[in-house]
Amino acid sequence: MTLLKKFIGKFRPNSANKHQTAPLMSTYARIPVRFVRGEGCQLWDDKGNEYLDALGGIAVCFLGHSHKSISAAISDQAQALMHTSNLFEIPEQAKLGQRFCDIAQMDAVFFANSGTEANEAAIKISRRYAHARGIDNPIVLSAEGSFHGRSFGALSATGNTAIKEGFGPLLPGFEHVPYDNLDAIREYSSNKNVVAVMIEPIQGEAGIVIPSNDYLAGLRKICDDNNWLLIVDEIQAGMGRTGRWFAYQHAGIRPDVMTAAKALGNGYPIGACAARGEAARLLNPGAHGTTFGGNPLACKVGLTVIDTIENEGLLEAASELGEFLKAALNQQIGDLDNVVEIRGQGLMLAVELTTAYENLAMQFLELGLVVNITGGAKVIRMLPSALLSKDQCEQIAMTCKRVLDNNRS
Repeated sequence: MTLLKKFIGKFRPNSANKHQTAPLMSTYARIPVRFVRGEGCQLWDDKGNEYLDALGGIAVCFLGHSHKSISAAISDQAQALMHTSNLFEIPEQAKLGQRFCDIAQMDAVFFANSGTEANEAAIKISRRYAHARGIDNPIVLSAEGSFHGRSFGALSATGNTAIKEGFGPLLPGFEHVPYDNLDAIREYSSNKNVVAVMIEPIQGEAGIVIPSNDYLAGLRKICDDNNWLLIVDEIQAGMGRTGRWFAYQHAGIRPDVMTAAKALGNGYPIGACAARGEAARLLNPGAHGTTFGGNPLACKVGLTVIDTIENEGLLEAASELGEFLKAALNQQIGDLDNVVEIRGQGLMLAVELTTAYENLAMQFLELGLVVNITGGAKVIRMLPSALLSKDQCEQIAMTCKRVLDNNRS
């Protein structure tokens, strides 16, 4: 009996309580596949089945699974020192801080444990920035369809209403405008309470939504004209995924504040909030902190990730492989009547469909491919490793064709 036939109907949203065997809160309607080993772009489950991973832990494993350099860094540092406290100087944190600021063109960085925490730090910077200007009720503009995290500050900034349901009242001080619409931002120019624009350079959770070429540069100008901070959330798009260290670098701009996580740790938890100019000087001792963030082990991993991306030429690889995969997808499925668009930048790709098909992710798993379905269940999202081979790109495209052919009316 196949996985699909065995599990369809048994594991559906809102059914986790009934079938759950472990004492875990029902925050996920988990697909009943248990991965136990990974190497490069491959995963194996507890039954010995092999899968090609085109999701990478949702943009996390940019260097693939079990990369030898990352595993060695974790082992070596764990045997030396894992944690002290930010009450003391941490050499690995100082080294990573310098490297990170160099590649991001920022002045200072705060290391946290996740992207959500990094965004919380960015929001706090915007509030400090406001109060330094005598603004008591600051407003941060963010985009409809955005995703910035699930803590209360990050959730309040998020423009996805569905994930906010049942958690009100959320924090005041956030207003949402259409994405990729500069005029919608300009309309706030006369509002003296606006202090920042918080934006994703590419919207990931919404389905790999790529803005116009002039969007980020336009935002930079509007923020400069109004003395607002430009906060760029690079948590999903950053760390090489689009072919540059950070997606905003394609536009030739620098934000005032930027956040990163995911691929920075290649699976080990770490987040970063970096800033430049005045924004880099607003958090003084006692204004913000973290117990685990910036610990020696996390920072050693972050350093190794940056070195590996640089030494193995993976920025160029991400760009080239992304174009190759997009071309392969276009060749295989570009003319199907249930495909609306194939889009992407670097290794951040999506196939938008005309229809939301049931159990689509499971259908891909049946054929040995790990993807994610998002964007109202009409978008196939792919965020593979930069170690992907061209043969694996062809495999992804051919598997997409098989699945979509099976779902055509």
